[in-house]
Amino acid sequence: MDLSLLIGTFEEMEKTTSRISLTGNLVDLFKNTPGEIIDKVVYLIQGKLAPDYESLELGLAEKMALRAIAYSSGSSLSSVEKAYHLTGDIGDAAGQIMKSRNQTTLHSDPMTVERVFSTLEKIAKTAGPGSQESKLRLLSSILNDTEPRESRYIMKFVMGTLRLGIADFTVMDALALAFTGSKSNRTLLERAYNVTSDLGTIATTLAKQGLESIKSLQIVLFKPVRPMLAERVTTTEDALERMDGHGLAEYKLDGERIQVHKDSNNVELFTRRLDRITHHFPDIVQSVKSLSVNEAIMEGEVVAIDISTGAYLPFQLLMRRRRKHGINEAMENYPVVINFFDLLYVNGNDTTSMPLSKRRALLEDIINNDTRIKKSSLQTAKSRSDEARTISENDGSDISVRQQNKNGDDYHNRMKLVPQANVTEPLQVEKFMAAAIENGCEGLMVKHPNSAYRAGAREFAWVKLKREYRSELADTLDLVVVGALYGRGRRVGKYGALLLAAYDTKADQFRSTTKVGTGFTDESLGQFFKDLERHIIPHKHPRVDTGMKMDVWFEPEMVIEIIASEITLSPAHTAGINSLKEGFGLALRFPKFTGKIRDDKKPEDATAVGELITMYKQQSRSSK
Repeated sequence: MDLSLLIGTFEEMEKTTSRISLTGNLVDLFKNTPGEIIDKVVYLIQGKLAPDYESLELGLAEKMALRAIAYSSGSSLSSVEKAYHLTGDIGDAAGQIMKSRNQTTLHSDPMTVERVFSTLEKIAKTAGPGSQESKLRLLSSILNDTEPRESRYIMKFVMGTLRLGIADFTVMDALALAFTGSKSNRTLLERAYNVTSDLGTIATTLAKQGLESIKSLQIVLFKPVRPMLAERVTTTEDALERMDGHGLAEYKLDGERIQVHKDSNNVELFTRRLDRITHHFPDIVQSVKSLSVNEAIMEGEVVAIDISTGAYLPFQLLMRRRRKHGINEAMENYPVVINFFDLLYVNGNDTTSMPLSKRRALLEDIINNDTRIKKSSLQTAKSRSDEARTISENDGSDISVRQQNKNGDDYHNRMKLVPQANVTEPLQVEKFMAAAIENGCEGLMVKHPNSAYRAGAREFAWVKLKREYRSELADTLDLVVVGALYGRGRRVGKYGALLLAAYDTKADQFRSTTKVGTGFTDESLGQFFKDLERHIIPHKHPRVDTGMKMDVWFEPEMVIEIIASEITLSPAHTAGINSLKEGFGLALRFPKFTGKIRDDKKPEDATAVGELITMYKQQSRSSK
């Protein structure tokens, strides 16, 4: 496939702020892409070389990229650096510099998508002594044979600044339209994506084998499943009503959600964003290897602990384990425990369609090293949750929980089960909540005992009930940074306020709901300025909906936690626009940054617009 066809599409997409136009550009591109390489095209437009879980990164430093441009263009390194400083983007600098090179160069090989992808893949896989020079030669080999406009986008891809505004749902819409003629078939593609987490595989399967083959895609070890998510409720009564009067309550831990894949002695860990983070937690890996089960996919929450007391520690301390170097030192300074709460796959069997109570029973067997996990036990697994001891209604100290681990508080073994209890009365929930808070948790998860595991879904089969929700004037929200205003006075040279948005799941858009400028230290503001720099775009992102004017716009990537006094109607913000009152959206009153950056969440995992609407209605009822 001629590279110029792909670059032409990129150019068209860069000009538009309309999601409909972006989808149309992709439909045209996919229709003209051979099925043999459509996976590569899908990865490239997403700015990657493989699914997220493969963690395939180019690893090419900025200085090396500038040297490659100088080498291929015949220009001096100083002139390339000057162009970079003027444009602020290495890709744009490459496009400018390449225009001035000697145009008599003979292109010995045609520049194709296949050649570019193959070369970039080699760069990503090159490691060891001398690897940077090898990467330089490989990159120069394709820059030598490209037109300036092609070089511009290749370098944007290499440096991670290819910002086309393409979301997963946009790609699925375009694939459905291109190969089935109807966007309605995206539902089938989405289901396949939820269990494979690989849009490249879905595109190839659809293009070469048709829609029926998409239905056959199943859970596979070491391809993470997109996590099932919970809705938000504000009262214990509401939680129980959603559970039809009987729920399984679990501690809501202040940690990082991890999906663990095990095949014999091979163990991999993935975040809810589908990133592979196995190397960050070798202690967890070693513990999981000790389990007698041969094959399993389990979900749990990794939490930092006080090794002397076993008490849970704040999320921020856990994030100090997320480093490339000094892993052994971090392990010593910040010990962790993984608290398992679900089982998605065991010994060749997909368990997601089983009721939660049965999945929990199987999970208990696995964590307690019960060697009876065989196919027969899968077929006859008894719901031990029916036998769960109920919280005493008389004494809050007499809370009895289905628990935990035969090893008790042996934290040298880094595995436990999340404490769980049957709840049928509000008082039971309140007592279990008190126990959770006392143990350093955020609150509770309450789940329907008969709920299947619906990958990628957010629904009321699972609900979250946090301590803050007990007050009508305080709440925490995870919102996406989409814009900023420059600061004044002490904040000159930094951002004075960030524009935040909630996620509209139906429209696949980020709708503004507040500006926040409090809760930041001078140090954190400086770090925000640095971290957000790589997400700056020249105009409002196509998926961002707001009437606010900003000094700077960002691609929706960073998620931060906010606390606010209440939710109010607003004519200026678009979250929930027209849903409660014509011409009004929802805004936060007295928002404040809590200090927590949610690196573990994708922007689509942020607080949903529907949650804001529900919380506003509940707040209004409570005030009457």
